[in-house]
Amino acid sequence: MAGEIKRINSIKNMAVFQSFNWSNSVRDKSNNIAEFRKLNVLYGRNYSGKTTLSRIFRALETQGISDKYISPEFNVSFDGVNDATQNDFKSHGQLIRVFNEDFVKENLRFIVDDGQPINSFAILGEDNSKVEKEIEKLESELGDEEKKTGLIGEYSKAQDAFVTAKASHKTKSDDLEGKLREKANNAKTGIKHNKQFGEATYNVTRIHADIKKVTDSTYVPIDQDQEASFYAILKEEPKDEVRESNKFSLQYSSIASKAKELVERDIKASAPVQEWLDDTDLGKWVQSGRKYHEEKRDHCAFCGSQHDHDHWEELWKKLDSHFNQESQDMEREIDALIKLVEDEKKRVPELLKIKQSDFYSSFEKELNGLSEKYTKLSGKYVSSLDEIKQQLEKRKNDIFSAESFSEPASFESDLIALRDEYEKIRLASNGVASELGAKQSAARLALRLHEVYTFINDIKYSDEVDEIETLRQAFENAGSVRDAERAKVDTKKSEISELKSKLKDESKGADRVNEYLNDFFGHKYLSLVAIEQTDEEATSKYRFEVMRGEAKAYHLSEGECSLIAFCYFMAKLHDIDTKGNQPIIWIDDPISSLDSNHIFFVYSLINAEIVTPEKYNDNGVEKERDRFKQLFISTHNLDFLKYLKRLPGANQDARKKDAKKKFQYLIIERCDKESSLKIMPDYLREYVTEFNYLFHQIFKCASIETIDDTNYTTFYNFGNNARKFFEVFLYYKYPDKGMNEETLKCFFGDEKIPAVLTDRINNEYSHLCGVFERGATPVEVPEMQTAAKQIMERLKQDEDQYTALLTSIGESAPQPAVPGEPVAET
Repeated sequence: MAGEIKRINSIKNMAVFQSFNWSNSVRDKSNNIAEFRKLNVLYGRNYSGKTTLSRIFRALETQGISDKYISPEFNVSFDGVNDATQNDFKSHGQLIRVFNEDFVKENLRFIVDDGQPINSFAILGEDNSKVEKEIEKLESELGDEEKKTGLIGEYSKAQDAFVTAKASHKTKSDDLEGKLREKANNAKTGIKHNKQFGEATYNVTRIHADIKKVTDSTYVPIDQDQEASFYAILKEEPKDEVRESNKFSLQYSSIASKAKELVERDIKASAPVQEWLDDTDLGKWVQSGRKYHEEKRDHCAFCGSQHDHDHWEELWKKLDSHFNQESQDMEREIDALIKLVEDEKKRVPELLKIKQSDFYSSFEKELNGLSEKYTKLSGKYVSSLDEIKQQLEKRKNDIFSAESFSEPASFESDLIALRDEYEKIRLASNGVASELGAKQSAARLALRLHEVYTFINDIKYSDEVDEIETLRQAFENAGSVRDAERAKVDTKKSEISELKSKLKDESKGADRVNEYLNDFFGHKYLSLVAIEQTDEEATSKYRFEVMRGEAKAYHLSEGECSLIAFCYFMAKLHDIDTKGNQPIIWIDDPISSLDSNHIFFVYSLINAEIVTPEKYNDNGVEKERDRFKQLFISTHNLDFLKYLKRLPGANQDARKKDAKKKFQYLIIERCDKESSLKIMPDYLREYVTEFNYLFHQIFKCASIETIDDTNYTTFYNFGNNARKFFEVFLYYKYPDKGMNEETLKCFFGDEKIPAVLTDRINNEYSHLCGVFERGATPVEVPEMQTAAKQIMERLKQDEDQYTALLTSIGESAPQPAVPGEPVAET
């Protein structure tokens, strides 16, 4: 689920966690890295580091960590949100509630100093059903994180979509980056190792720069011939001097001037035929037909009609009066100018002759560009001439109609400037001999860029960049959608919080604590009372005080302090900032100094008020939702661990596949001065009795062959383990006497081990009785292991019990000895 804690990736310089690494330590039977789940149970002996872990989580709640740690470091990873570190306590954005000794010291100062009060807190009041219904409606709209309903569900979907989109973008980006790195650095095909490019320091950063160059609109790819010329430039010899080109003698200005005069010249027919003037096509047809008839035919070539001589004479006079000498002269002038235009059109494209072989190959690109420019400009020049020609032909076709001449753009100066540019290149080429080295460097650059250009075309770089950009936009859009959905959730939570503030009642917080004390623990004479404060500087309206009967309580026992503190924490989960918001909860060893009955009641309270889903009304339909997002419970007590195994769903969880499991069991192991987290052994998780655990510790002490830093703690804790083991074992063997010197002698027998040896181990190493020097003296390991082996030998005498004990800790019972073969020592 988004926001759940997945791992404590690392811890450094924090008490017994000096260099903890989750990936190295927390692995399952298949050696896969395990992770936290929804319900997490952590077992650790006293001083193993449980409270240190809880302080990391409390730092995420309070956004600060004790300054007593020197250079502390930690990294906590969440699902779908930012990791939390010693430098960033709050960007994870999760609601966290931690019960540990720091919580007690901060909120229940009375326990440390009976002159101090207990902080009050507000929970929802019970007098405004209308507001409560509004809150229920808003909470229904807000939805449930576990079931992914309502606004929270939409946000969860948006978050999943964002994570997926971001991963797709990263995968595609990494794939392209890998191709570029391969092209830059590969020993066989990489640019770095290609001597012709001379780039021994070439890398992926350089190829990015080259790609930017070859994808720029100004980059002109080279062809095979150019590529060959660049290879050849390194071997070039000085060339002969290139001669000056002929100067251009362009006729455009004179042509345009003459064309203007002809197009705008005004002439008149002697006896015009109006019909021919009105219909220029008809007039043109008549004039063109005249040459096919005059002095050639005596009949009409069009209709075949015969006419007499007088008719023809009259017709020729009519034609001569319309198409007079002036118009004919003008036609001849127009024809002459059109011919001049055609000659100029043919001449201009041939004016600049560029012979590449006369130049050094380094000028090939410039000359190609110049040639291309000249082609374009000469084309435009010709187009302008064509426009003049069109105007001349139009006037010729309508000889009696003067027109306003439209002069096209002149490109004379541009062509002359291009010729000057050519001359600059010619002069530069003539002087290139002294610059040949630089030109060769330029050739290498061109070849390298060509290699990059060819490569990005081969891998369809542009398509990949477009796809990456599309994916980037997709994940940015998904991020915007996610942020919008999160804003909706935050707004709805703010509305709920505002309504709850109208209902908050600090006096009810004490009532909820008393409810837990009475209903779960039966403490009718111990209670918490809310006392209204009159001090104007007080930060809250009430303060809490502990009462025994009608009087203020003093001198509370450790057990009473533990009960009040834990009930206070459980009640505070109902405060207006927590209830309904599914917090991540860490409960650190809540049963300190409690007897077995109270241990069960603590378990019952956790089960009823945290683990059991909360019922709520959704538009008249009763539904359930989790009260928490994630739960962590640590303990040193094996009886309490046994109860935690009974939490709802724990038995069914064991039969589920790993991906669907909700419970995670971990053990905190301390080795000398350092601790680590590990997956809890099966025997401890499945049997969960202190007797099994203690037997396993003695068994390990007896079985270790080589003593080193990884197992030294097994011997260090041997005294405590052996004493507790005998307390249980001898009590059931001798229920009328329990463990004493007499029963120890009965167990070992005088001839096998002096009872005083085990007594000395128990008393001295268990409790460090006597003087300070004994506690500071290194443990005598051989003494410990000898005692452990003798305990095992004595237990073997009851074969059935010994076999059952071995099975309970996952060890195989020894096979019966074959006659004649030596028996292996335990």
